[in-house]
Amino acid sequence: MVMAPSAITTTYAEIYDLEHYSNTLKLVTENSDVKHHKIESLTSKESVLDVFKKRIAEINVDSCQPGEEDAFYVADLGEVYRQHLRWKMNLARVKPFYAVKCNPDDEVLRLLAKLGTGFDCASQAEIEQVLKLGVDPARIIYAQPCKTKSYIRYAAKVGVKQMTFDNADELLKIKQFFPDAELVLRILTDDSASLCRLSAKFGASLDKTQELLDLARNLGLNVTGVSFHVGSGASDPASFTKAVRDARVVFDQATSAGFNLQMLDVGGGFVDGRFETFASALTEALEEHFPPYIRIIAEPGRYYVANAFSMAANIIARRDVQDGLTGERAYMLYLNDGVYGNFSNIIFDHQHPSAKILNCRDPYQIPTDYSIWGPTCDGIDVITERCTLPGVLNVGDWLFFDEMGAYTRCSATRFNGFTNKHEVIYVSSEPGAVALLRSCECQS
Repeated sequence: MVMAPSAITTTYAEIYDLEHYSNTLKLVTENSDVKHHKIESLTSKESVLDVFKKRIAEINVDSCQPGEEDAFYVADLGEVYRQHLRWKMNLARVKPFYAVKCNPDDEVLRLLAKLGTGFDCASQAEIEQVLKLGVDPARIIYAQPCKTKSYIRYAAKVGVKQMTFDNADELLKIKQFFPDAELVLRILTDDSASLCRLSAKFGASLDKTQELLDLARNLGLNVTGVSFHVGSGASDPASFTKAVRDARVVFDQATSAGFNLQMLDVGGGFVDGRFETFASALTEALEEHFPPYIRIIAEPGRYYVANAFSMAANIIARRDVQDGLTGERAYMLYLNDGVYGNFSNIIFDHQHPSAKILNCRDPYQIPTDYSIWGPTCDGIDVITERCTLPGVLNVGDWLFFDEMGAYTRCSATRFNGFTNKHEVIYVSSEPGAVALLRSCECQS
């Protein structure tokens, strides 16, 4: 590591079609004071970089108002659109229920609603947010096996009937507050090959499922399906194969208990780089164990949004140090965002964001070693322990980071008094996404 020696009212926002510069849309967003900027017609990542450069050109860090140089995002909704088409081509049988917790951005949710996805919600607030978009409650699954009693009552009130369970006490709560719910039994899976493991907290083991099904029958409850989750950011496609096989066992148990299950929820774990491999393994397992009349859903999150959001941050301070390994001059950079903010994915999601130079006043581009830190007073607020970038960066220069769409904004805090609300500039590199969002405006 390069370090010191020892020691809201709904308003209209603009979304820009990158293919048709003159076509500017006004669409609903939560931020009434968000600034937006016209951009030129370029393609995908190039255009995102162009938006960043145009935005920072409007900021004079020596004279701007407090907060005007805060970190900000550029979100390409065309990327979300393309991921949906990719899903449909590779997992046509499986209907995606987007995991809202991953990134509850209103524009993302609005686009996915128009694309016809369902939604995986884990709290009353998430359910409310989706329902406000006009989504039918039947397109929501309350995928939280251990729910607050008042939230169950709320789900009953608004008609969100699909919900998961994995223990006897949950069945007793549901019997009391929502006996007409459509219950989905979440089973334990092997998630040892995943980035974020969930099985230590959720899922009924196969030696308990028959007991839970019998209790549900005795309580007069309606079990309609089985769910599992192989862990967020899974790396082994065989985990889906085994989980589907285990789900088949529970389907057969349910039949013996007098239930006629109609739905399998295969959860999340899908990642961009290995998606086709996982989709192939999952499709093969489903074809082997589940006939076509069984409804299959999934709960993808990061798959849809990780690559859609990029973030720019300003260098607010710099320290020059001697590299302990090479003896060369190196620097500690301090940004105006860190692990308590949008880089919370480092702590909670085991990510390693890679810094790229957005602007640098040094003309020589000499490879230089850095460590990169956040703005808080906590020593754990480190973004990158060691990296090499082409140039000597100064206070006031900007860095940017790609793949910042999953588990970033949603888990940011206000520690040390820093803001957890950051500007998002929305663009679309896909005309199809623009057309869908325009139809939202026409119907509002």
